[in-house]
Amino acid sequence: MEDYNKIIESLGVKFVKARHIRILQPITIKNFYDVQNSLTILYDGEVSFGSEESQKVEEGDMLFIPGGKHATVTYGNTATAKTVSNEEFMTNRDNYIEAGHDPALIGKLPNSFGLISFEAKVFDTVNFFTSLDVPPFLIKRDDQIAATINQILTEDMLDTPGKGRIIKIKTEEVVIEIIRYILKNKLFVEQLVTNSTYFKDPRLIDIFAYIKDNLGGDLSNKVLANVANVSEDYVGQYFKMLTGINPQDYIEYQRMEKAVDLLRTSKKSIRAIGSDVGYKDTAYFCRRFKMMFGIPAGKMRRRESLMNV
Repeated sequence: MEDYNKIIESLGVKFVKARHIRILQPITIKNFYDVQNSLTILYDGEVSFGSEESQKVEEGDMLFIPGGKHATVTYGNTATAKTVSNEEFMTNRDNYIEAGHDPALIGKLPNSFGLISFEAKVFDTVNFFTSLDVPPFLIKRDDQIAATINQILTEDMLDTPGKGRIIKIKTEEVVIEIIRYILKNKLFVEQLVTNSTYFKDPRLIDIFAYIKDNLGGDLSNKVLANVANVSEDYVGQYFKMLTGINPQDYIEYQRMEKAVDLLRTSKKSIRAIGSDVGYKDTAYFCRRFKMMFGIPAGKMRRRESLMNV
């Protein structure tokens, strides 16, 4: 347990967004994907997830989707839901959902849910839930987490002094409660045992930090080997043994995550953003971006994020 306390103490949590959503038309979104973690609480109606064996979210339950994980999500009745891609949904989402802005109506509208999105990074470099390879999962009714989500939604809708500080504190509480829920219910035991060991290895933390600070530069295995002071032939095996993925896949995810952040927060051209994150060939960057997110980079910029309505 002490190891998890150390991990929690090292977590940097960043609030991204909060939305109170009403479902206008039942939809099934194939390959739901976002770089941030999302937690959805169902207030009324139907939500389910999973493609082969769909799992239903009961009212009051919460669906947690780690950042970087593809998922199939249905909002509304599965029998009548229209199946759409991420791109279709983001282009025409006003036909399917609408966001509420009245805190008095949180949890009181028919066919509605609340959603918060956040980052959780160890040592400000490693996406915690993604690194553990935790799949989307259900959190059964938990009054404490539910109350905290409602407080975040309310604060986000109001223009009151200190709202940013309150939201930050409450988002950190949500992240800790999710970790406690995983441990208490002994979820993903194998993943936790296998994929949490690297937090104890300073050489790997050095690699993570170097990647973060040099996304636009040379991140070949030769360079990473020098950072970790291991052989070039061994560094890929070493990285995968501790994290479960090879270093170049991890690097591409980090580059794409940074690209999304730049698309959402800067006015740089797509060519410049691609170059900033290490892609000198803009066409190749755009192909890889669409392959990962299911939507062109230009549309990601215009729409900003899946639930930003």
